[in-house]
Amino acid sequence: MFDLLIEGITLIPRAFAAPIEKAALGIKDARFAFVGAAADLPPGATATRHLKLNGHLVIPGMVNVHTHTILSMVRGVAEDMGFAPAYTPGVPQGHMVREDEAVALARLGALEAMLAGSTLINDTYVHTDITLPAMADLGLRVFSCNRIHDVDFSGVSKGRWEHHQAIGERTLNQALGIAQRFHGKPDARTGVQLAAHAPDTCSTPFLRDVAETARRTGLSVQTHLSQSKVEVARIQERDGCSPPELLEEVGLLNDRLVAAHCIHLSESDIARIGAAGVFVAHIPKGNATGGTIAPTRRLVQAGARLTLATDNMHADMIEILRWGLCMGRVQTGRVEDDWQPEHMLHAATEGGAAAMGMAEQIGQIAVGFRADCVAVDLRRPHLVPHNDPLGTLVHTGMGRDVSHVIVEGEVVVEDFRPTRCDPEEVIRAGAAASAALWERARAGL
Repeated sequence: MFDLLIEGITLIPRAFAAPIEKAALGIKDARFAFVGAAADLPPGATATRHLKLNGHLVIPGMVNVHTHTILSMVRGVAEDMGFAPAYTPGVPQGHMVREDEAVALARLGALEAMLAGSTLINDTYVHTDITLPAMADLGLRVFSCNRIHDVDFSGVSKGRWEHHQAIGERTLNQALGIAQRFHGKPDARTGVQLAAHAPDTCSTPFLRDVAETARRTGLSVQTHLSQSKVEVARIQERDGCSPPELLEEVGLLNDRLVAAHCIHLSESDIARIGAAGVFVAHIPKGNATGGTIAPTRRLVQAGARLTLATDNMHADMIEILRWGLCMGRVQTGRVEDDWQPEHMLHAATEGGAAAMGMAEQIGQIAVGFRADCVAVDLRRPHLVPHNDPLGTLVHTGMGRDVSHVIVEGEVVVEDFRPTRCDPEEVIRAGAAASAALWERARAGL
């Protein structure tokens, strides 16, 4: 007897696997217990709950390895400013956000991500000790960490780069406290990666401290890397090397690093990142919005491991599948067998799971794996016909086509609505928090 039995679906159990028509999924004790054709179900199989999802495609839950949910507060504005909000005067910034505003905005961003098919998000920003559980309460898996830095962020947007040991000690100790509370729990609903903000917002001695802390605790590290020309120029001036060279020197460039962006790289940087087996958190839409493209084709060829992320201002991972595919093809000017929709699905599922240290637990729909999956309604006009279900999803699908989301065996989105919260209230609270922040930012408070 299953806890949940799903039938009538087209199933893609993992990247590079052929679709299974008229498939069924059986979930027991938060794990997949049956995966295959409905005709192969054990005779007399029953379930506590039964979902008939005819006309739906089911894929593994998507893993968004780099996002800042609170930064939905600058949606539709920061994209056209040409630089990240933390470096931009006149817009709300992290040090301005109050605790109640952080919770409201984080829940808004996490709800958006979950409704669009993310079953795990890796979020960083401020007030993480309270935003992490507030987001996880919606039902999705949340890895989160406060941004770790020793720069005084209140001066960065004004051109002041002042590093203080006390700030570094405070932010690193906050992260360790959050990890003690939320990392390594039996249900894996929450977790922590040490979020060293960026090479330019962390002094070189402080980066060494972060590397040593990661070795001592066994925690992975995520960071922004080579995301801007300003960062590259500052590290060259400060340390006489490139950002990847600096991370290698301090002991952070390794196969436990999730590096977001990786745009402004030399050929030697690409080779160095590839040789280290770094997880590249590719943010194709966000980068393209700023007029840049990460050299993902050369990074993958060099040995880097590709993952996908939305970063700021939106949380639609299905759209990111499409942007990742297209941006890679723009780099070579052609369609190739080694850059297809299934490669993007791998990056968003199995690749993301590996980056989060959960390669043997999530990222594919297989017996024994944690029961995370997403159902997409293929009966919508833009998804018909779907001669190749995955190709159709990647090229014309959207996050709003996701009808059901299951995390740890629990239906957390059903018929397009979250099951654990009132979405209208989450939206109202997020909008109010953003309005208050913008009012203070414009007043210079």
